[in-house]
Amino acid sequence: MKKLILSAIAVVTMAFTSQVYAQKNPMVGGAEMYATKDIVDNAVNSKDHTTLVAAVKAAGLVETLKSAGPFTVFAPTNEAFAKLPAGTVETLVKPENKATLTKILTYHVVAGKMDSKAIAKAIKAGGGKAELTTVEGEKLSAHMMGNKLMLTDAKGGMSTVTIADVNQSNGVIHVIDTVLMPQ
Repeated sequence: MKKLILSAIAVVTMAFTSQVYAQKNPMVGGAEMYATKDIVDNAVNSKDHTTLVAAVKAAGLVETLKSAGPFTVFAPTNEAFAKLPAGTVETLVKPENKATLTKILTYHVVAGKMDSKAIAKAIKAGGGKAELTTVEGEKLSAHMMGNKLMLTDAKGGMSTVTIADVNQSNGVIHVIDTVLMPQ
């Protein structure tokens, strides 16, 4: 009987420890990301995503990304935006370029919540490649390169997912190292 009670306590302890571990908040841009916060409320705390947050505000997409969703967001870092030709970001955030900026940003969003396991399953089902339809309407291609999840945009540019599965209350964020471009 003592062994049974000790075994039950050990199982409960292991389950509790595993549950706590699974709830650990990932760090993105020096800030904890909370699964109880929405995409915007988490992104504004990441020092690596200040350009993305400014662009989302300039495009008027804050309320959309705070809505119920769910959304899968491929979130370019400040370094990803810095890879664009000089002056590109400054030009895109001007009010007269809102339509172009919105097109680029919505190209980074897929309707529904697709964590890395769901994307990997789609890649396997697609024979090594998955086509993801973005909110913008065009497709992104996902494939694996070794153990890295790679995205190819409509113009043939490639981006690597550097941090996957950052869960949000209204979806999931995957941090990427290059801005994706629609046609």
